Amino acid sequence: MVRTPLRCLNTGGGMSFSSGASIEYVSDELETLGWYHGDLSRHAAEALLLSNGTDGSYLLRNSNEGPGYFALSVRAKDSVKHFQVTRKDSGYAFGFNKFATLQDFVNHFANQPLLGSDTGTLIVLKSPYPLCVEEPSIYESVRVHTAIQTGRTENDLVANAPSLGTKEGYLVKQGAVVKNWKQRWFTLNRYELKYFRDKMCEEPIRTLDLRACSAVQFDYSQDRVNCFWEYTKTEPGSGTAANSINQLALEDRGERTYNLVFAKRTFYLCAKTGVEADEWIKILRWKLSQIRKGR
Repeated sequence: MVRTPLRCLNTGGGMSFSSGASIEYVSDELETLGWYHGDLSRHAAEALLLSNGTDGSYLLRNSNEGPGYFALSVRAKDSVKHFQVTRKDSGYAFGFNKFATLQDFVNHFANQPLLGSDTGTLIVLKSPYPLCVEEPSIYESVRVHTAIQTGRTENDLVANAPSLGTKEGYLVKQGAVVKNWKQRWFTLNRYELKYFRDKMCEEPIRTLDLRACSAVQFDYSQDRVNCFWEYTKTEPGSGTAANSINQLALEDRGERTYNLVFAKRTFYLCAKTGVEADEWIKILRWKLSQIRKGR
């Protein structure tokens, strides 16, 4: 029998392990960890840490990759990063380290480890975000309750919650007029891709609305590796269509770059590594797919 992790809030079920005494022990063992959130989703973890956590807050949750896989979600300023934790036998593997027991794993976090991601971001794991948070039993009194529309049914209910899907990191961007390349700090949250002069700046140089974008592609025309581009819906008379055709033709010739194209401009961006470029393209394409679905 697999036991459901103890919960203070109704956030879902327990761990999806196969049957067996050792698996039951694993479930029991993790229930003792106050910052293990069971089947909390990636979206819910990001919403929780961004709204109520602080820089360096983290939590452990089940991964959707299956039994023995977990995700450590960590708040890094205005985004949330997710790192894989795996379990084999009675030990845990995280980053470059392996821990023989759960207690060794927890002791590692007590020493506030420093993590470096592919983006170059350094994150200190400062404090775990607990599963149990005190909350008041106070409710508002209903004074007005009436229907604005009539005749609607359950089929007319449309759930709406924009996906967070946060990401941040340094990318090298080509200038609009002078075609030189400069490093900028990029943040992605909901439908907004912002870039800043550097990581410490509070005000962005520009905010790009991904709802005006229609494609993100690797590009091979700029004599730079790990580049991609983004293509936006063409406005009549803007001249963007001809530019996008040329870019696609260059891509077909096997040359290499990575860029973002908007209605009146193509944004060429380069990452430090091919892995990082691939991550940016995947999450940007996923954002566009969500927009097309009306989410």
